[in-house]
Amino acid sequence: MNIKALRAFRAVVTEGSVVGASRAMNLSQPAVSRLLALLEAELRLTLFHRLRRRMILTEEGRAFVREAGRILANLDEIPRIADEIRSSRVKRLRVVTMPRAALGVVCPAVANLAREHPDVEISLDLRTRRDLELWIGGKEYDVGFGNVPVLHSSVRSIPLVRVRLELLLPVGHPLCNRERLTVEDLAGEAVIAQFPGLLLRKQMDELFHASEMHISYRLQTSSSQMASHLVANGAGVTLIDRLSAATLDPREVVLRPLDPERWVSFGVILPKNDETEPLTDLMIEYLRREIDDQLVPGVVERPRDSRAVTAGDD
Repeated sequence: MNIKALRAFRAVVTEGSVVGASRAMNLSQPAVSRLLALLEAELRLTLFHRLRRRMILTEEGRAFVREAGRILANLDEIPRIADEIRSSRVKRLRVVTMPRAALGVVCPAVANLAREHPDVEISLDLRTRRDLELWIGGKEYDVGFGNVPVLHSSVRSIPLVRVRLELLLPVGHPLCNRERLTVEDLAGEAVIAQFPGLLLRKQMDELFHASEMHISYRLQTSSSQMASHLVANGAGVTLIDRLSAATLDPREVVLRPLDPERWVSFGVILPKNDETEPLTDLMIEYLRREIDDQLVPGVVERPRDSRAVTAGDD
């Protein structure tokens, strides 16, 4: 990809016009326009609506600007990184996690590693599972944590824990008086779900379909965290796993096992063909410790098979 075209794109976004971008980059206006056209042709995206002298980002442009900014920020860091490498000062670990697992597992594990190894520079990012696998396959991160097994052929996974899906209820809900619940108990309840296509939504749909239950989702949201807080505020009930609900206030919500059982697995996601680095192995060890502290028989358990798996493996 043409880096100069990326910089021209950022300059137009920042300055608001080709005129301003050309002034900032010390280029002619036609040169900036050519760079934008080159970038759009290479990406096969329309990045701007061109209204007289104004440049307004399209929906595609708004989605791309976040990634372009991150790429250029990393490029701007290269001189500093090279200096640190030359002077042997740098120990850097790049971690990425699904939002669903961030607060309950990954954040405390990263915090413990950072506290006990202050010489290590750590970056922690949030991605959906699809994006997480894509970016790890492209070696943008050293290690990821999320649902496994993996789908992308350029990454591999090692399961660390299996967790049972449970029903999350607001304190005081009538179903809180039951120790175990069935899918049929949800008939007539206001069930909160994630948007279609998201992983937890697929798991919920599969559960209800297998039980031949038709559930009307009265509230839908983009994240399990928002669904959980909607429950805490009395908006309904939802399905969640205990690791993802670990930071919720027990004075506000209650978890109850749901029959039939449905389990999900979490683990580390790594580039497919690379040997793990010592810092990556260290991060995995801290994740294992955090998970071990949260084991609950019948609800949160060690995986039955902890071998590394690549997409397509039996």
